[in-house]
Amino acid sequence: MLTLYGSQRSGSAAVEMALKACNLPCRKVRASSWEPDSARDKLRRVNPLGQIPTLVLEDGTVLTESAAILIHLGLMHPEAGLLPAAPAARAQALRGLVYIAANCYSAIGIIDYPERWTTSKSKAERERVRNGARLRLHANWEIFADLFTAAPYLTGERPGALDYLAVVVSRWSKTREHLAAARPRLLEVLERVEADKLVKPIMRRHFAA
Repeated sequence: MLTLYGSQRSGSAAVEMALKACNLPCRKVRASSWEPDSARDKLRRVNPLGQIPTLVLEDGTVLTESAAILIHLGLMHPEAGLLPAAPAARAQALRGLVYIAANCYSAIGIIDYPERWTTSKSKAERERVRNGARLRLHANWEIFADLFTAAPYLTGERPGALDYLAVVVSRWSKTREHLAAARPRLLEVLERVEADKLVKPIMRRHFAA
Protein backbone atom coordinates (compact mmCIF):
# COMPACT_ATOMS: atom_id res chain seq x y z
CA MET A 1 0.00 0.00 0.00
CA LEU A 2 1.07 3.58 -0.60
CA THR A 3 2.16 5.58 2.45
CA LEU A 4 1.43 9.30 2.64
CA TYR A 5 3.22 11.42 5.21
CA GLY A 6 1.27 14.60 5.89
CA SER A 7 -0.70 16.64 8.37
CA GLN A 8 -3.74 18.85 8.77
CA ARG A 9 -3.89 22.08 6.74
CA SER A 10 -0.88 21.01 4.69
CA GLY A 11 -0.19 20.26 1.05
CA SER A 12 -0.87 16.61 1.71
CA ALA A 13 -4.57 17.48 1.27
CA ALA A 14 -3.98 17.94 -2.48
CA VAL A 15 -2.30 14.54 -2.72
CA GLU A 16 -5.20 12.94 -0.82
CA MET A 17 -7.55 14.36 -3.45
CA ALA A 18 -5.44 12.95 -6.26
CA LEU A 19 -5.21 9.53 -4.64
CA LYS A 20 -8.98 9.53 -4.17
CA ALA A 21 -9.49 10.43 -7.83
CA CYS A 22 -7.19 7.54 -8.79
CA ASN A 23 -9.04 5.19 -6.41
CA LEU A 24 -5.74 4.41 -4.69
CA PRO A 25 -5.91 3.52 -0.98
CA CYS A 26 -3.05 4.73 1.17
CA ARG A 27 -1.78 4.54 4.71
CA LYS A 28 -1.70 8.04 6.20
CA VAL A 29 1.05 8.90 8.65
CA ARG A 30 0.74 12.17 10.56
CA ALA A 31 4.13 13.79 10.35
CA SER A 32 5.43 17.34 10.12
CA SER A 33 8.43 19.34 11.27
CA TRP A 34 6.19 21.52 13.47
CA GLU A 35 4.48 18.70 15.40
CA PRO A 36 6.81 17.20 18.03
CA ASP A 37 4.38 14.36 18.75
CA SER A 38 4.16 13.30 15.09
CA ALA A 39 6.24 10.74 13.17
CA ARG A 40 8.74 13.34 12.05
CA ASP A 41 11.75 11.07 12.67
CA LYS A 42 10.25 8.47 10.33
CA LEU A 43 9.53 11.23 7.83
CA ARG A 44 13.14 12.42 7.87
CA ARG A 45 14.35 8.90 7.19
CA VAL A 46 12.53 8.91 3.87
CA ASN A 47 12.79 12.66 3.19
CA PRO A 48 15.81 14.34 4.81
CA LEU A 49 14.21 17.76 4.33
CA GLY A 50 11.38 16.68 6.60
CA GLN A 51 8.85 18.21 4.23
CA ILE A 52 5.31 17.08 3.52
CA PRO A 53 3.67 15.70 1.56
CA THR A 54 5.96 12.73 1.04
CA LEU A 55 4.56 9.70 -0.74
CA VAL A 56 6.17 6.26 -0.56
CA LEU A 57 5.12 3.92 -3.34
CA GLU A 58 4.49 0.20 -2.98
CA ASP A 59 8.02 -0.65 -4.13
CA GLY A 60 9.60 1.79 -1.64
CA THR A 61 10.21 4.58 -4.15
CA VAL A 62 9.99 7.94 -2.39
CA LEU A 63 8.22 10.86 -4.05
CA THR A 64 8.51 14.37 -2.64
CA GLU A 65 7.37 17.80 -3.88
CA SER A 66 3.64 18.24 -4.32
CA ALA A 67 3.79 19.06 -8.02
CA ALA A 68 5.97 16.04 -8.77
CA ILE A 69 3.65 13.71 -6.86
CA LEU A 70 0.58 15.03 -8.67
CA ILE A 71 2.25 14.82 -12.07
CA HIS A 72 3.38 11.25 -11.39
CA LEU A 73 -0.11 10.18 -10.37
CA GLY A 74 -1.60 11.91 -13.39
CA LEU A 75 0.77 10.15 -15.79
CA MET A 76 0.35 6.74 -14.15
CA HIS A 77 -3.44 6.96 -13.96
CA PRO A 78 -4.69 8.87 -17.02
CA GLU A 79 -8.20 7.51 -16.46
CA ALA A 80 -8.47 9.63 -13.30
CA GLY A 81 -8.31 12.86 -15.31
CA LEU A 82 -5.71 14.54 -13.10
CA LEU A 83 -4.03 15.85 -16.24
CA PRO A 84 -5.90 16.84 -19.41
CA ALA A 85 -5.67 14.41 -22.32
CA ALA A 86 -5.17 17.12 -24.96
CA PRO A 87 -1.45 17.96 -25.31
CA ALA A 88 -1.86 21.76 -25.19
CA ALA A 89 -4.14 21.67 -22.16
CA ARG A 90 -1.88 19.15 -20.44
CA ALA A 91 1.14 21.38 -21.06
CA GLN A 92 -0.65 24.29 -19.38
CA ALA A 93 -1.65 22.12 -16.42
CA LEU A 94 1.99 21.08 -15.96
CA ARG A 95 3.03 24.71 -16.22
CA GLY A 96 0.46 25.69 -13.61
CA LEU A 97 1.51 22.97 -11.17
CA VAL A 98 5.15 24.01 -11.33
CA TYR A 99 4.17 27.69 -11.19
CA ILE A 100 2.33 27.19 -7.90
CA ALA A 101 5.17 25.11 -6.45
CA ALA A 102 7.89 27.55 -7.50
CA ASN A 103 6.16 30.87 -6.93
CA CYS A 104 3.39 30.39 -4.37
CA TYR A 105 4.17 27.33 -2.28
CA SER A 106 7.80 28.43 -1.89
CA ALA A 107 6.78 31.86 -0.60
CA ILE A 108 4.85 30.21 2.22
CA GLY A 109 8.11 28.76 3.55
CA ILE A 110 9.52 32.27 3.86
CA ILE A 111 6.36 33.59 5.52
CA ASP A 112 6.33 30.72 8.02
CA TYR A 113 10.06 30.69 8.70
CA PRO A 114 11.52 34.16 7.97
CA GLU A 115 14.49 33.43 10.23
CA ARG A 116 15.76 31.01 7.59
CA TRP A 117 15.99 33.81 5.03
CA THR A 118 17.89 36.49 6.91
CA THR A 119 21.01 36.55 9.05
CA SER A 120 19.46 39.23 11.24
CA LYS A 121 18.37 38.30 14.77
CA SER A 122 16.00 41.27 14.86
CA LYS A 123 12.32 40.39 15.19
CA ALA A 124 11.48 43.57 13.28
CA GLU A 125 13.73 42.55 10.39
CA ARG A 126 12.25 39.06 10.30
CA GLU A 127 8.78 40.59 10.21
CA ARG A 128 9.82 42.72 7.25
CA VAL A 129 10.98 39.56 5.48
CA ARG A 130 7.64 37.92 6.23
CA ASN A 131 5.64 40.92 5.00
CA GLY A 132 7.69 41.18 1.82
CA ALA A 133 7.18 37.51 1.07
CA ARG A 134 3.43 37.85 1.59
CA LEU A 135 3.27 40.76 -0.84
CA ARG A 136 5.18 38.69 -3.39
CA LEU A 137 2.93 35.69 -2.78
CA HIS A 138 -0.22 37.70 -3.45
CA ALA A 139 1.31 39.30 -6.57
CA ASN A 140 2.22 35.84 -7.86
CA TRP A 141 -1.37 34.68 -7.39
CA GLU A 142 -2.57 37.68 -9.38
CA ILE A 143 -0.29 36.67 -12.25
CA PHE A 144 -1.52 33.09 -11.95
CA ALA A 145 -5.11 34.29 -12.21
CA ASP A 146 -4.27 36.21 -15.39
CA LEU A 147 -2.43 33.28 -16.98
CA PHE A 148 -4.74 30.39 -16.14
CA THR A 149 -8.26 31.28 -17.16
CA ALA A 150 -9.89 27.95 -18.07
CA ALA A 151 -13.44 27.40 -16.85
CA PRO A 152 -15.41 26.10 -15.11
CA TYR A 153 -12.25 24.59 -13.56
CA LEU A 154 -8.57 25.38 -14.00
CA THR A 155 -8.20 22.22 -16.07
CA GLY A 156 -11.46 22.65 -17.99
CA GLU A 157 -14.65 20.69 -17.56
CA ARG A 158 -13.63 18.74 -14.45
CA PRO A 159 -11.28 19.34 -11.53
CA GLY A 160 -7.78 17.98 -11.94
CA ALA A 161 -4.38 18.09 -10.29
CA LEU A 162 -3.95 21.82 -10.88
CA ASP A 163 -7.30 22.52 -9.23
CA TYR A 164 -6.39 20.33 -6.26
CA LEU A 165 -3.08 22.08 -5.65
CA ALA A 166 -4.49 25.56 -6.17
CA VAL A 167 -7.46 25.05 -3.84
CA VAL A 168 -5.14 23.97 -1.02
CA VAL A 169 -2.23 26.42 -1.42
CA SER A 170 -4.63 29.36 -1.81
CA ARG A 171 -5.93 28.62 1.69
CA TRP A 172 -2.72 29.96 3.23
CA SER A 173 -1.53 33.41 4.24
CA LYS A 174 -4.73 35.36 3.49
CA THR A 175 -4.57 34.54 -0.22
CA ARG A 176 -8.33 34.00 -0.56
CA GLU A 177 -9.02 37.36 1.09
CA HIS A 178 -6.62 39.03 -1.33
CA LEU A 179 -8.14 37.34 -4.36
CA ALA A 180 -11.63 38.43 -3.33
CA ALA A 181 -10.58 42.00 -4.02
CA ALA A 182 -7.87 41.59 -6.65
CA ARG A 183 -8.95 38.59 -8.77
CA PRO A 184 -12.53 37.56 -7.90
CA ARG A 185 -12.88 35.33 -10.98
CA LEU A 186 -10.12 33.04 -9.71
CA LEU A 187 -11.73 32.99 -6.28
CA GLU A 188 -14.99 31.85 -7.90
CA VAL A 189 -13.16 28.97 -9.60
CA LEU A 190 -11.48 27.95 -6.35
CA GLU A 191 -14.80 27.98 -4.50
CA ARG A 192 -16.29 25.84 -7.27
CA VAL A 193 -13.43 23.36 -6.87
CA GLU A 194 -13.92 23.31 -3.11
CA ALA A 195 -17.59 22.44 -3.57
CA ASP A 196 -16.76 19.39 -5.72
CA LYS A 197 -18.00 16.16 -4.15
CA LEU A 198 -14.51 14.62 -4.04
CA VAL A 199 -12.79 17.76 -2.79
CA LYS A 200 -15.30 19.02 -0.23
CA PRO A 201 -14.91 16.35 2.50
CA ILE A 202 -11.12 16.45 2.30
CA MET A 203 -11.02 20.24 2.55
CA ARG A 204 -13.51 20.17 5.40
CA ARG A 205 -11.40 17.65 7.29
CA HIS A 206 -8.19 19.63 6.77
CA PHE A 207 -9.41 23.19 7.14
CA ALA A 208 -12.43 23.08 9.41
CA ALA A 209 -12.18 25.75 12.10
